[in-house]
This record gives sequence, C-alpha cells and structure tokens, in this order.
Amino acid sequence: MRSVLAAAIAAITTLLAGSCALANSVAGSDEDTAAGQPNIVLIVVEDLSLRIGAFGDPVAQTPNIDRLAREGVRFTRIFTASGVCAPSRAALITGMHQSSITAQHMRSTAYTWQDGSGRKGYLATPPAHVKAFPELLRAAGYYTINNSKMDYQFGTPFTIWDESGTEAHWKNRSAGQPFFAMYSQTATHESGLFNPDPNSEVYRASASALEPLAQSRAALVRPTRPEDVVVPPYYPDTPTVRADIARQYDNVQVMDAWVGERMEELRRAGVLENTIVIWTTDHGDGLPRGKRSLYDSGLHVPTIIRFPDERSAGTSDARLISFVDLAPTILALAGVPAPPPLHGIDVLQPLSHGQEQVFAARDRMDDSLDLSRAVRTPEFKYIVNEYPEAPFYLPLPYRENVPMMVELRRLHREGLLSPLQSSYFLTPRPPEELYDLRTDPHEIINLADDLAYASVKMKLAKDLAAWRARIGDVGRMPEDEMIRAAWGADSQPLTAAPAIAMSRTAQGVLVSLSSETEGASIGYRVDGEIRWRLYTGPFAAGPVTRIEAKAIRYGFKESEVASVTAGDP
Repeated sequence: MRSVLAAAIAAITTLLAGSCALANSVAGSDEDTAAGQPNIVLIVVEDLSLRIGAFGDPVAQTPNIDRLAREGVRFTRIFTASGVCAPSRAALITGMHQSSITAQHMRSTAYTWQDGSGRKGYLATPPAHVKAFPELLRAAGYYTINNSKMDYQFGTPFTIWDESGTEAHWKNRSAGQPFFAMYSQTATHESGLFNPDPNSEVYRASASALEPLAQSRAALVRPTRPEDVVVPPYYPDTPTVRADIARQYDNVQVMDAWVGERMEELRRAGVLENTIVIWTTDHGDGLPRGKRSLYDSGLHVPTIIRFPDERSAGTSDARLISFVDLAPTILALAGVPAPPPLHGIDVLQPLSHGQEQVFAARDRMDDSLDLSRAVRTPEFKYIVNEYPEAPFYLPLPYRENVPMMVELRRLHREGLLSPLQSSYFLTPRPPEELYDLRTDPHEIINLADDLAYASVKMKLAKDLAAWRARIGDVGRMPEDEMIRAAWGADSQPLTAAPAIAMSRTAQGVLVSLSSETEGASIGYRVDGEIRWRLYTGPFAAGPVTRIEAKAIRYGFKESEVASVTAGDP
C-alpha cells in the first residue's frame, strides 16, 4: 500500500502554489530560498515560565530575548498541552493533543508492563495519519534540522529530519533551499537546580551538562540576589527557596546569552532578513507546583515571533493560544497546507481570534499514577482530578534532587508550612478545582464548591467532557490495553519494508516506492549516499543507480532495508 505521506504530498503539491501567498508576504523578495518560502527557526528552551524582562519580570536579566521581543511580537497567553516535557513536545511536534496519540504518560519508555511479561516501556503509537510537522516541511522542500533534543515519546523517525544531533546545521542545505531549524537548550531545565552532590547518582549522570552550567553561572557579572526574588504564597519564604529561585534566574541569564549567539549567527550569515524566528519554552518552571502541574505555573509559557520585516515589532498579542496551534501556524507560515484533522489552528490567519478555550492533561509521572484534565478560558480554570487519592505532590526521585523540594518535605513533616503550602502534600485532593483567574492568578482559592460559581463549573465541566470525547482521550485506558490497541498486536509491529517498482520511460527509469504498512513514511538513498532522502513520489534514476529504501510508521519498528539496482532485470 502506498505510503500515506506520499499520497498526501500529491495534494500538497497541488495546493502549494495557492498557499504560498502568505509565505511570500512574510518572506519578501529574497531569492535565496525557493518560491519565496521563508526560513523558520524554532527555539524551544526548557522548564521556564514568564521569567523574562520583556514579559514584565523586573528581576530577569534577559537582554537578548528582550531585543528579540522589541523586534517581534510577544504572545502573552500561550499554554502548553502538558506541564511536563515529553507529552508537551509530542503535542507541539504533531499539532495533536498527547492524550489522543498515546503519548500522555511521562514516560512511555519508563512503563512496566502489567501482563507479567517483565517488559519495560513502549513507544507511543499515534494514528496512521499523524505526522510530525517538520516531516511535512521536509516533504515540501525544506531542509529540516534538529539540534538536538527530540523526546516525542514515539521514537526518532528518521524521516522527520535531514539532520539531527549536536552538529546538525542549516548551513548544510542545498543552495537556495529554505530551512527549518529547531534548537533546544537545557540551561533552564529542572536539573539545573540540582544540588551539586557528587554522591548523587542523578547528579553524576548529568555532570557533563551541569558542571559547565555551574561554571557559566559563576562567570555571570550580575548574579541574581536571593533577596530580590519574589516568593509566591504557595512556597515558604526560606533561604533555600529563595536560593533556588535565584538560581533559576541565573540559569535564565545563561540561556539568554545562548539565544543571543543563535541570533548573531543568523545575522552574520545574512539570512535573518528571510528568517522567521520563534522562541518559546516547553512548559513552565521546573519548580514544585510548576512543572508537571496543570496550574498556569506549569502551562503558561512566554513566546515571541520575529518576522523578517519586523512587522508589528514591539507589540503584544493577548489571544488565547494552545501549544497544538504552533504546528499548523508554522506550516501556514511556510505555505504548506496542514493535513486534517489537526487539533490546532493557524493563529496568524486573518481574522483569527485565537482559541476560546485551551485544554491540558496530566497523567502518569514515572511510577506515580495520575489522571487530571483541565480547561482554561481567559477568566477561569477548571480541573478534574480522577485520582483524588493521589496528592498534588507525587513522589518522584528525580525531583528530590532540587533542594527546595527537600526543604518543603522537611517543613511539612515538622508542621511549619501554612495550610496553603501544606495542601501540596495532602490527600484526598478535591475531585474538582475551579479558579477565577481574574482575582486569583496563583490558583489558590478553589471555588468548585461555591454555589455562586455553580453555572460556571457546570459549563466548563461539560466543555471539558466534550473535548475529551472529541479528541478520543485514551487516558482512562490501562496502558497495556491502550498500546496493544494502537499496535493492533501484542508486541511492537515491524514496519513493512518498501516495495521498489521501476518503469521505463523515454527519459529513463522511473522509481516508485510503497509500503504495506498504513501510515508508513519512506526514505531512500541512491549510490551509497549517507543521508536518507524523504520519498514524496516517483523519481527518475539512471540505468546503474543503486537504490536503498526503508520505512517507518511512528511507534513501530523501522523496516528492513530493501535495495535494487536500477536497470536490473
């Protein structure tokens, strides 16, 4: 059966000419890229809320990101689909809510099967039609690079990127080829808050990244003073808490310098005038009650888009936007039609009002089971907790390396936390939560049982249930059952190797590739090439060309390599 992607490309090719008007209006008349398509750089840093000067934080020292904001548009109400990295990145890269593509648990590879087999882990397996948006850009002619984090739960399909790794670079593209470059940086990751204990197994495992980060912090001209930070009411105001928050700000300074280096690289290369730059974070702060939560402290992220002509420079956009909107928006900026049925929308299309509501999910974290769902409007947040017996705090060994977390648990044992601060550890937790964000931005006054808000709660509960049904939320399914249903088998299936068909024309040999696996993406290479090309349709080959092909369905095992020499009998 022909690859679904190959079939989709025929439609993309037909529609591309009419869809390039938006890309042309963004790109101008630069002749370095094909058909006026702009280059696009997506910078995703980690575990960071709105601790940026341009977003109103007086403590932050972020001159490079502030400059990016002056040259671009600040999006002030963008929310991730999850408060933790892998599920959030799965939603970002596909434009689909992670709960609909079996990618909601953190992590799928950490799961212990309950069937007595002793198996460990699985790859999330999205429906056959789901493709990572960089693969669609690649199919439309973009040179796609990832430098270098992926972490999408469904593995690392070789068809998504032309290059992926710490050395991947857009400069390796063909002359005149537009590029999409995705950069990640870990300075603000939760691990950057770890206590540098050489006896800690986790710290030793991360030392190669954490020690250079510590050196960069030590070299800062103006390190953050703990007495200058603001302590939210759900934390105790102690030296340890202030020190961790200050360290987060110092990590932000290190990250900001790195962003400046990426921007300067684009300027020096002379491509910035034809490059759209998007900067964001994968979810909120890597601090307790931030990362992994469904509160705004875990979901609300700063985002900036800088256009080549600096349109709307220095302005802000307060529309409600979900992380699943980034994929269709980026595709539209490139002039590439978004395949249905993505959950997100192109928020930059004319007359777009953004989303009326955004949704988020929290599921298993390591070995701690959980299932919570949230809906947010401009005014309210409603959360349903289906495991109220589980506390907000989940015992995660990884997080215990953050000194603040140890401090919170100690103070809780000693009865030195306020009722609000202690609520983080208490069970049962409320099965429903409702917050009026206009008067309670920290989400600390639960109005779910307040009769004055009964109609609001009823409507949001109905909307959340309708959304779960609409996307096919698989959160309630036992993981063994869920992944078997996605695989259609008891064990991870093998993608069928491509069939290679050749036909002779007046111009030579025409090669067609297909895989019997529904939804498989196909790559090929000729005459011993190192990199795999993405197959998008029949291609011409010389009489002695050696052709290799392999296929991958996201979540399946990669196929074996099929090969043939064009002109063989």
